[in-house]
Amino acid sequence: MKQQSITSLPQAPDAERHSRMIKYSVAMGIRVLCLVSILFVHGWWIIIPALGAVFLPYFAVVLANVGAGERGAPVLRPGNVLPVKPQPSRGAEHEDSTTGQSSETHG
Repeated sequence: MKQQSITSLPQAPDAERHSRMIKYSVAMGIRVLCLVSILFVHGWWIIIPALGAVFLPYFAVVLANVGAGERGAPVLRPGNVLPVKPQPSRGAEHEDSTTGQSSETHG
């Protein structure tokens, strides 16, 4: 089994979500600039910001949802770990498992 190191572990979910939010916000900021620039650009140049305003939402979602890539080997989780059974108490050594009553006879 290969020893895991801190650099081979995947990015934390909060950090990954924050990274995706930053990418999406930057793309949507560029879209807003495209929308505003439509008001100031004249002639056939208006096509460039218009296309940016139309197609940037799609690319922003795709860009934000693309994984960061495989940084290392996948994290290996132990598969043969068994749960620990509680030890019986000292007074319940001869206890019947179906009824929960002691098998000793009271005289």
